[in-house]
Amino acid sequence: MKEWKDTEYGKAPVYWREVTLGEISKQITDGSHFSPKPQKIGKYMCSVKDMTYNHFNFSDCKLISESDYRALVSQGCQPIKDDILISKDGANCLDLIFVFNQDEELVILSSIAIVRLLPNIDNNFIRYFLLSPNCQFLMRNNFITGSAIPRVVLKDFKRVPILLPPLPEQRAIAGVLSSLDDKIDLLHRQNKTLEVMAETLFRQWFVEEAYEGWEETIINSVITVKGGTTPSTKISEYWNGDIYWTSPRDLANHTSIFIFDTERKITKKGLTQISSGLLPIGSVLLSSRAPIGYLAITDIPIAINQGYIGIICNKKVSNQFMFLWCRQNMDVIKNAGNGSVFPEISKSIFKSLDFQLPPPELLQKFDIEVKPIFSKVKNNQIQIRTLEKLRDTLLPKLMSGEVRMKYEMEKDEV
Repeated sequence: MKEWKDTEYGKAPVYWREVTLGEISKQITDGSHFSPKPQKIGKYMCSVKDMTYNHFNFSDCKLISESDYRALVSQGCQPIKDDILISKDGANCLDLIFVFNQDEELVILSSIAIVRLLPNIDNNFIRYFLLSPNCQFLMRNNFITGSAIPRVVLKDFKRVPILLPPLPEQRAIAGVLSSLDDKIDLLHRQNKTLEVMAETLFRQWFVEEAYEGWEETIINSVITVKGGTTPSTKISEYWNGDIYWTSPRDLANHTSIFIFDTERKITKKGLTQISSGLLPIGSVLLSSRAPIGYLAITDIPIAINQGYIGIICNKKVSNQFMFLWCRQNMDVIKNAGNGSVFPEISKSIFKSLDFQLPPPELLQKFDIEVKPIFSKVKNNQIQIRTLEKLRDTLLPKLMSGEVRMKYEMEKDEV
């Protein structure tokens, strides 16, 4: 008996249906093509910039008036629970796809597609299918248009091929992947709580209980500041080596304290083009432009580009203290920046910022208090990376039928 068949995505189980996204959807639409005037108080209006891997982040979300909100709801710009939302315009086109399940009242802009499925289709299965490498490859190579601003038009979403197993198997596959995502999400939330704990301790010890008699100095006296460079991208011998090199782009979607990897690597020849060389493990990275304020601690030796201020804590304060100091004083750092095109803070200005230096014994006690918090955050991040790798390995295998949900298959065949 034939077990496999050929599909647009390669081999698949013979009993999986070949359908299109349009055939299994009640509606495929998008949000508002008009952006109302922002308000200080109001209802959320979300765009792609507010999307994360699995939810909206409202921390920098636009607010609109109640009347504008009601008008857009009446026009169908409000997602409902269990809708699949897809980033369809801009730099993150097709990167972000999740099932909407948040309680906040909101409307969305046209940069986000809304897919509302028919009954008896598992929305989480379809979400993971759309995120799978084969489907992403097909959509990116066939449906993305626009040279300046990448986008997918709504009618093309309807043509996306879907391989659809029986509903019990859809649920089983989605359940495996969702369980991994739930664990990842739990660890992320734990880290957010731990970071708040560390920031609260810092504020209590060094802001609320600060002593006027502490030494008044400047940052340059307590840490070492380094800058970076981008080796010429025209010289291939500088690139694709095994030395970590970072630009602030690596931190754009960074979700916690430590950085373990970089998008790009350089060679030993490339490293010779960077006067600061490799920064040691434990260095604090602060993006100095476009935008000012990305922050991380390195867990790898790393070379940096010109968009960073590299902080080596080899004088009077620890990297934990300095990381939290930057968090606490980020408004001061940003306000010290200048630039007509985009804000930037130079190394020289950063070095000259005022710094109130607590006594060594207090710094030492504080480090003892916060070290376990930072260690737990780091361990959680390592677990997250492991779980993400497992999820990303399983995803294409489950979506092709290469890895089968045996229990659900037997149940379905009975």
